[in-house]
Amino acid sequence: MTKKIIAVSTIIGVAITANTVLAEPDFPWLPAQLNTPGVQKQLVNLPLPADNSPVISLGFAPDPQSQQIVEGYAIVHYAKGGPSKGKGGENCYEFLAKDAKWKSVEPWTTNPTNTRGLDGNFVFGNLSADISKWESAAGADILGDGTATSGILIADTVSPDGRNEVYFADVADSNAIAITVVWGIFGGPLSQRTIVEWDQVYDEVDFDWSSSGEAGKMDFENIATHELGHSVGLGDLYNSGCLEETMYGYATEGEIKKRDLNAGDIAGIQKLY
Repeated sequence: MTKKIIAVSTIIGVAITANTVLAEPDFPWLPAQLNTPGVQKQLVNLPLPADNSPVISLGFAPDPQSQQIVEGYAIVHYAKGGPSKGKGGENCYEFLAKDAKWKSVEPWTTNPTNTRGLDGNFVFGNLSADISKWESAAGADILGDGTATSGILIADTVSPDGRNEVYFADVADSNAIAITVVWGIFGGPLSQRTIVEWDQVYDEVDFDWSSSGEAGKMDFENIATHELGHSVGLGDLYNSGCLEETMYGYATEGEIKKRDLNAGDIAGIQKLY
């Protein structure tokens, strides 16, 4: 498929492009004021750095809420067989950075429309349920409540905008199932480390999606539970002893084992929060 690029922004060797296209029609389950036809979608182009790392530095930018200078990372979730760079802790959990976590509760929003037939009610409800898994394991309210929108959402790869956004789009890297962007303070004194924003993009062009673990399709709950682990501060795992963890770095079509948190996932979120 040819992907038309109409705009490019770069920072620290990372680029994002946006191509506005007409997507699915309006969704009847939304309130009337959100029931707008002609939903627009973005083409997300996030090239890998030279070492093929799945964690891409986005550099530094001011946080519009706190006015602090924060650091951004894009974490790419590959289909099995992708790059093998990454960490794998002995205890089967890793952090984006030690003690970097949410210290305030913020709302999030999703545009759940997609071209793969996933019901919008399911997408919204499942995201809420997947967040609850992590919060229940942590014993803390971490990511807050969500809302649905029919408006355009854009993952923030240059600077944070104060919104936590989830949507489907065309990801240029055909092996990237999903991308989670996280902004925060990941260095310096442990007491000052914090997460301030997260965005997620699910590839609806190179992968088909299912709500029931169908063969040949990515299971949304399986992938979303993993991605939300990044949103709360956990990193990927790549060693062979951690294959059963939700935060294991690769996924395959029809896989559902990441829906439920494993012992390492639970130990990690409890240690962090």
